[in-house]
Amino acid sequence: MQDRYERGTRPVVTAERTEAVVSDPYAQRRGIASKVSQAIYLIFGIVEALIIIRFVLRLLGANAEAGFASFIYRTSEPLVAPFVGLFGTPQLNGMVLEPGSLVAIVVYGLVAWGLAKLAWLLLGETRSGVRTRSRSIDTDGR
Repeated sequence: MQDRYERGTRPVVTAERTEAVVSDPYAQRRGIASKVSQAIYLIFGIVEALIIIRFVLRLLGANAEAGFASFIYRTSEPLVAPFVGLFGTPQLNGMVLEPGSLVAIVVYGLVAWGLAKLAWLLLGETRSGVRTRSRSIDTDGR
């Protein structure tokens, strides 16, 4: 039986490699809108947390001279100021019910939601797409 190849030669090897890249051209824009919405919710979440802590401290009759209570009252005062006087403020043995704080919590929550939706409308992208790029390499050598 005779060899198929002569000495000193190698068989020809054919290799083919195909590469396909798939990307969404709108993904970056959606990512930016998502980050802006998250930042809005974070800021308003901190504002609402301060108001909730204020409400609980006032409701439980916390000492306004204590450092933590004093800090919370000073920090949250400008946030609650637009809502003071909407309703009466019932008091009993140092405990104060501030309905204005409850209204502030609801209003700031709605404002946060509205701003996040507005950011999504202005910056977001509801479309999705697929961009493909293919490349073939033939190393046949011929």
